[in-house]
Amino acid sequence: MKQAQRLQSQIQKMQEELAERTVEATSGGGMVTVVANGKQEIVSIKIDPEVVNKDDIEMLEDLIVAAVNEAKRRAQELVMNEISKLTGGLGIPPGLV
Repeated sequence: MKQAQRLQSQIQKMQEELAERTVEATSGGGMVTVVANGKQEIVSIKIDPEVVNKDDIEMLEDLIVAAVNEAKRRAQELVMNEISKLTGGLGIPPGLV
């Protein structure tokens, strides 16, 4: 029981630390940059002004979607790596942590 309480405490601390960490993803060769935190929240989106073309908004939309999805994937990977370190390969499903 004490081990479970200690693990729960460590998980809470890890979640707090992850909220402060960020990952960055780009698309279009750096034309769109998205930053997400360890809680998988989008923190910022930067768009190179040269990619903004009122006649091709669809391309910009696609670049944003691609960068957001990659940032969320990287944030999720960050979380999974930290969970794996914390649980020491106990095989605890991520949804339970």
